Amino acid sequence: MKGKVYLVGAGPGDPELLTLKALRLLRTADAVLHDDLVGPEILKFVSPAAQIRNVGKRSGQKRVRQEEINFLLVELAASGLQVVRLKSGDPLIFGRAGEEIDALREADIPCEIVPGVTSALGAAAAAQIPLTHRAASHALVFITGHQAFDSNPDWSQFVGGGTTFVIYMPGKDYPQVANRLVSAGFDRGTPCATISRATTRYQQVHRTTIADLPHAPQLAAPTLLVVGEVARLADPAVLLETSAIADLASSREFSEAHVVSRAKSLSADEESIS
Repeated sequence: MKGKVYLVGAGPGDPELLTLKALRLLRTADAVLHDDLVGPEILKFVSPAAQIRNVGKRSGQKRVRQEEINFLLVELAASGLQVVRLKSGDPLIFGRAGEEIDALREADIPCEIVPGVTSALGAAAAAQIPLTHRAASHALVFITGHQAFDSNPDWSQFVGGGTTFVIYMPGKDYPQVANRLVSAGFDRGTPCATISRATTRYQQVHRTTIADLPHAPQLAAPTLLVVGEVARLADPAVLLETSAIADLASSREFSEAHVVSRAKSLSADEESIS
């Protein structure tokens, strides 16, 4: 008897953003193949009896090739197991779900999609940036900074007046990203926000403009870049202050314990003074 594969969205990081269905499947799965970005706070929901394997690809380092992942999904389900393919964010948005669905269909393995909160929505919510706004943005575009085939696609086809542009995995070459945005039609004065480790305790938000993006600090991955007038509306309480940015830019090594939002550190300082 064949098993089944569930392509499950783990959300952007906060375990409380998991869906009830995702939680149920994690607790009952026979095997879980997860992305590198899925944290231990979420993996703790997996049954102790389940097989767990990290098949993630991060920062250009591919531990397991996509073909191997496809093979594992087919083999595990063919042996009768209930398999959860756990993906960061939503499996259908830059999650390679299409390639895995094709492999499962070709092998006649049943599969089901369980959506999750995609990183753009989690990041925008955490920074209180409305991705659409009646007065500022009537269109929303999700795009990735990494392409499998075309390394330099034309972004101008997606840009128009009032468009909010969200770039997944923008990389670290901010000067190149800024040039591409300007070439696509964005004004250099357009505000943008880099959001790092969204919805986790290590979240950081830095707001700037396209003109100043090349000088923005290199925040810890994973990051997203929100471009458009709506970035002006980010909650000031979560933004990194200039002093904190200077510290980050000058320091090449800093412990994870210090990668917290500036808002939280300011709150702690105020409590100690009082």
